[in-house]
Amino acid sequence: MKIGGLDIGTTGCKLTVFDEKGKYLDKAYRDYPAMRGSMEQTLDVIALMDGVYGVIKEIAAEYPDLSGIGVTSFGETFVITDEAGTPLFPALLYTDPRGREQRERLEEKLGSFHIAEISGMHPHEMYSLPKIMWYKENKPEIYAKAKHIFLMGDYVVWSLTGNAQIDYSLATRTMGFDIRNLCWSTEIFEAADIDLELFSKTVPTGTPAGNITKEVSGKTGLSEDTVIISVSHDQVAAATGAGVFSSDTAVDGAGTVECLIPIYDKLPDMKHMYDGCFAVVPYVVPGSYICYAFSYTGGALIQWCTDNLAKKEKEIAKGEGLSVNTYLEKLYGDKYGDEPGSLLVLPHFAGAATPYMDTGSKGAIIGLTASTGADEIYRGCMEGVAYEMVLNREALKPSGIHFKHMRATGGGARSEVWMQMKADMLNVSITALETADAGTVGSAMITGVALGIFKDLADAADNMVVRKKTYEPRQEMHEKYMRIYERYVKVYDAVRPLV
Repeated sequence: MKIGGLDIGTTGCKLTVFDEKGKYLDKAYRDYPAMRGSMEQTLDVIALMDGVYGVIKEIAAEYPDLSGIGVTSFGETFVITDEAGTPLFPALLYTDPRGREQRERLEEKLGSFHIAEISGMHPHEMYSLPKIMWYKENKPEIYAKAKHIFLMGDYVVWSLTGNAQIDYSLATRTMGFDIRNLCWSTEIFEAADIDLELFSKTVPTGTPAGNITKEVSGKTGLSEDTVIISVSHDQVAAATGAGVFSSDTAVDGAGTVECLIPIYDKLPDMKHMYDGCFAVVPYVVPGSYICYAFSYTGGALIQWCTDNLAKKEKEIAKGEGLSVNTYLEKLYGDKYGDEPGSLLVLPHFAGAATPYMDTGSKGAIIGLTASTGADEIYRGCMEGVAYEMVLNREALKPSGIHFKHMRATGGGARSEVWMQMKADMLNVSITALETADAGTVGSAMITGVALGIFKDLADAADNMVVRKKTYEPRQEMHEKYMRIYERYVKVYDAVRPLV
């Protein structure tokens, strides 16, 4: 018996397969284009589904006994379709600028904080509902033909099974889901003047949607007995894949985007969450919630540094059989040891995420001299990302977070230097996990529980979550970083008026 985790991303999809004991077996990947202009940012949903069918067909050829596939996806982006599920217009990405006026009018009707109290989302045009309002007003002929409105996760589930259902965590990304009563908010939908009947039925995370259709079986080679599971928003799957289910542990998602995910045993005080623009999302453990505190540029900033400022170092590293990341860390360490860097880097190279949610903010590197090397800038970028997480942790403290340990996933978890730095700054122990792709692991874990392969999530985690190394905080280094942090927190206010 095999289980799979299907992860739908903005630029590609991945299907990872595991055996009945949770052992990794194989994966398949397909990419698809996202159109990003200054005024429009869209996704071709037909190309996305071609990618989905492609990865399923590739895996089915090797593992025809795949029992179930759990579907997880990025949020916000939606598609309007006819009765047959044919897209009537390209899907609007969450980064598309449309929807601001509509969001402002919705806030005028209901009040910004009231929307956040219901939905868990600080109102923003990135979410689905304001953009759907834009569609209705500016493309009325398309909206009039609409029979379904799907986010990408439930569109894939519907395409594979014919069952229109969406899990609670993905539904929150519309800004129209009631996180207390776990249902669509009629109050918000009525204020937005959007037909709630167009949306999928909401279900708990990990709910089976049914078997694949005969048509899908013929197209992919999978058995018609294969069950599709509605898993979650990708960040929920990643937290699950890290094996984190209680409030004493948080997740460090060290990927392209740096994401700190704490767990709440009950709904936190929404006033504190609203003030920091933090999203509150129902978690896979009933009655619990998670929060997303993030920086748009985590690993993305590190890659920017190596691609643009370390071309010579790349060549040297290649000659020594090292990655450029390892080489730059070693170069800095040989000169300065573990000492904090002399630069202050504001990592807002793609705007500021929480707690500011300021897309107009820009990155900054402060303290450069004629002798500054690429290794020092690289170190500064790593520290800037970590300081931003300290800032988010401090902003979240009034909400009741109390984690004493973290588990790290993503490509950044491979860096021992970065892991130790984060442990020192945050003053908590951090365990790096073996897998960099916690999202597909979490999706497969939830699928395994739904199919009865694992008795519960703890059992699934025992089989599938592999700890690599734990980094303990060092008090002396924590104190050094905190002295610098006192200067770091002033950088945003100093730089923002200038850009």
